[in-house]
Amino acid sequence: MRILLVEDDRKAARLLARGLQEEGFVVDVAHSAEEGEEESYAVDYDLIVLDWMLPGKQGIDFCRDLRARAIQTPVLMLTARDATADRVAGLNTGADDYLTKPFEFEELLARIRALLRRSDISRPLVLALADLTLDPVSHQATRAGVPLVLTPKEYAILLILLRQAGEVVSRARLAEQIWQADLIGIDNLIDVHVRNLRGKVDAPGLPALIHTVRGRGFRLAENHGG
Repeated sequence: MRILLVEDDRKAARLLARGLQEEGFVVDVAHSAEEGEEESYAVDYDLIVLDWMLPGKQGIDFCRDLRARAIQTPVLMLTARDATADRVAGLNTGADDYLTKPFEFEELLARIRALLRRSDISRPLVLALADLTLDPVSHQATRAGVPLVLTPKEYAILLILLRQAGEVVSRARLAEQIWQADLIGIDNLIDVHVRNLRGKVDAPGLPALIHTVRGRGFRLAENHGG
């Protein structure tokens, strides 16, 4: 499941994104409605978590424009506004649910899962390439029928590589989506995690699937395209 989180509070965004990633979601973060719109144009998200109060264009206007573009992605609105009139306004612009701040992460997670069930996409297809499989619901991965024991970071990297199978995934993208950080200072850390993941996925005797593309990043593919 891929979620777009639109939240201008960078600390709150990092904490929420990290929590959702630990639950197996792939999370993209935008800090303004304008950034969120760019992401929503480019990616077909399973759900959008949207803060009402954003710098410049408000979340409620972003939601209204989404629906005007016939994008039916479920939207969970976050806001400190708790008046009935505000909740009604948010729902009338196209939001599917409304959660007032402050909230417990467990409630946010429950509402996200409920929205995904309601949209009939709560169980995605098992991702696979050759004899490598990953089930985003059970968080189970196998290679040649053998279960892989992965750390949370290794799982997150493998999920992104499988979703983009055949394409190059840059270190900067891994840094942003998994660590919620800039690449500077953690590129070596990323390489360590990828090396450990490769040791599990590409065990001795199995054809290599994880390839390093010099100067660009990593590609998951049956044949290394350079």
